[in-house]
Amino acid sequence: MFYMDVLFSLVCMLLLIICVLV
Repeated sequence: MFYMDVLFSLVCMLLLIICVLV
């Protein structure tokens, strides 16, 4: 479970960064 939560949060952060850069 822990890894799933971490992976999900990392993906969300990545998407946010991409949105900001674009």
